[in-house]
Amino acid sequence: MTWTESGTTRTVTADDGVRLWASRSGRGTPLVLCHGGPGLWDMFEDVAGLLGGLATVVRWDQRGCGRSERCAGPWTSERFVADLDAVRAHFGLERTALLGHSWGAQLALSYALAHPERVSALVYVAGTGIGPDADWHGAYEENLLARLGERPERFARWFELTDRPQRTDEEERQRAVLQWTAEFEDRERAPELAEGMADPWFGVNTECNKALNAERKRTWGTPELYIACQALDLPVLIVDGERDIRPRSAVDSLERALPRARRVILPGVGHLPWAEDPQGFREAVATVL
Repeated sequence: MTWTESGTTRTVTADDGVRLWASRSGRGTPLVLCHGGPGLWDMFEDVAGLLGGLATVVRWDQRGCGRSERCAGPWTSERFVADLDAVRAHFGLERTALLGHSWGAQLALSYALAHPERVSALVYVAGTGIGPDADWHGAYEENLLARLGERPERFARWFELTDRPQRTDEEERQRAVLQWTAEFEDRERAPELAEGMADPWFGVNTECNKALNAERKRTWGTPELYIACQALDLPVLIVDGERDIRPRSAVDSLERALPRARRVILPGVGHLPWAEDPQGFREAVATVL
């Protein structure tokens, strides 16, 4: 397996000895990116290129995922917040802006709540808010099936792979790419964009994914979380793709809770807004950098 990276690649060692892949590029305001998943890897090379003239961009793979060391966890938000702090400290950043996407938006928010003095601004991209899963997950599944159903042959193949008790690595990749086609509003370009997400392919850490999703179901959507967000005195930019298959109404409670939030909804784009509207995405993020 080979891949190319721009910028400086580093190994960050967490406080429990687990090695994390990280990369730094660009020049300007410090900005650490938190990728989605859980259980995936950094797919932000395009974002780093978009923002490299505005920021010193740090990318990293979360523990047990992508180019980071394979390990046995632990798979908890607290552990991942500590890893993010290790990345920040490794690059000598006293304070940094954070940009998190999807699950990474939840991680970036969790870090900001735990260490607000170390965060200059938060960019919350395509997250699912601070309510319970009932606010969005059922509608997401319906929208996912509807999108996949537009191409019956792909839909049938995705179902076939999903129902298999065991899959080869290549079958895992094929299933992921088929599912990721639903994330884009541009239906003609969706297969190409989804393939790009899987190149390079590092495999999904399913144990990590299941554990962190289960933790969110147990701990998200509480009055205590809402109150904590009300006390977060940081500039927060919420960026949504209008056509994300996760209902954007799920983010309303977060927007209401945050005292210094601004929200940008990019029209006609899906879950990865920088892929379908790079100019609009860059202009939005530039306002907090």
